[in-house]
Amino acid sequence: MKIQFLLSLSFTLLIACSENAICQQKPKAILTKESIKLETDNIFDKLVKIRRDFHENPELAGNEIQTQQNIKKYLLDLGLEVETNIYGYGVVGILKGEKKGKKIAWRAEMDALPNNFADEVDFKSKVKNVQHGCGHDIHMAIGLGIAEVLARNKKSLNGTVYFIFQPEEETFVGAKKMIANNLLSKIQPDEIYGLHITALPVGQIMVKPNEMFAYQKRVQIKLKDQLTKEQSNELTKNIYNSMSRTIAGTKPWEVQNMNDPKKGLTSPDTDYRDYLIMDQNFKIYSKNNELVLEAYLYETNLSNIKNIIPKIKQIVETNYKDQLISVSFTQENPTILNDKKLTEIAVKTLDNIYGKEFVGTDYGQFPYFNDDFAYFQQKIPGVYFFLGGSNIEKGVIAMNHAPNFKVDETCIKTGVESFSSLIVERLK
Repeated sequence: MKIQFLLSLSFTLLIACSENAICQQKPKAILTKESIKLETDNIFDKLVKIRRDFHENPELAGNEIQTQQNIKKYLLDLGLEVETNIYGYGVVGILKGEKKGKKIAWRAEMDALPNNFADEVDFKSKVKNVQHGCGHDIHMAIGLGIAEVLARNKKSLNGTVYFIFQPEEETFVGAKKMIANNLLSKIQPDEIYGLHITALPVGQIMVKPNEMFAYQKRVQIKLKDQLTKEQSNELTKNIYNSMSRTIAGTKPWEVQNMNDPKKGLTSPDTDYRDYLIMDQNFKIYSKNNELVLEAYLYETNLSNIKNIIPKIKQIVETNYKDQLISVSFTQENPTILNDKKLTEIAVKTLDNIYGKEFVGTDYGQFPYFNDDFAYFQQKIPGVYFFLGGSNIEKGVIAMNHAPNFKVDETCIKTGVESFSSLIVERLK
């Protein structure tokens, strides 16, 4: 009886110890939207702090020296591999998951703007005539936040994430130069993503397949320097009136209406569709005994671009055929062109995670702005999102390149949370 009792007791203890050992084993971490939200909330104050440090210490394109060092240190502290010898002061952070999977790239810009606009924040720029007036400080904070959330959960990640912190976006050369220096050949990402803060309501994400912006061109007309000031003004007026095209009743040049429910980007009847608008006031000057007329124009339809030069030439030749020397484009930057299939997948992925219509549909092409992210999209499938940073109730309007450009910093949380989730799903 005593022997049976001891055997029974030993068996019971063995079972208990076995069960306890199982309980002591840590389950494999699974990144969910809830865990990503918690991680984001935990680092939000830190991200706000580093964003404000970027804002106080802006650096122009080609001079992102301290910005590079700050980003490099942050990524190294997270345990990422860091590459800084691609081009200029760019930084590439490399996060390798525990298992094989896709290669995903995330791009954020680093440079600031040369301006001295009013800046109604406590953390104003300490650098005279230089400001983060386009939101690149926000973009860097979001990129670092995504890197931290994913690095903290490295064991549950498949594949590799490349965090590309790109210099010289404002001068439209950074992306092109990084590619020319074989960045994409070295990392070979399957997909690339990026965003831009804009004057949408804070936290709103918006995207569309294909063009996000109008095609921007700068046209130059050269004539023998024989026209009077009045003749020059009359000629540019004729060009402006003849070339301009909008849908009746729309005013796509009024960018302040981008949030309007009837006129804005969220409306199928948006003002920002099917137009050609151009500078009404041409730049007029003499050079080398020639009269030069220059203006920017913005066209939504790619197929119309080929007709612009011949049409302007025809207008000039109506009265000044003998004086005309040439008509040409002196600037033809590519425009953002979202991969159709990947955009649809990205929207569906985010909607599945956060609820139907979480991502808003963009129905227009915004004028005046552009982004050299387009060069990355020429090489690999990529999606570029708009992220809202305005909060009207707080008097915060995130209209880029404008006086008193301000951002509701809670958009950092939305950006980190949403796009960490997207990357996790795309890596699988």
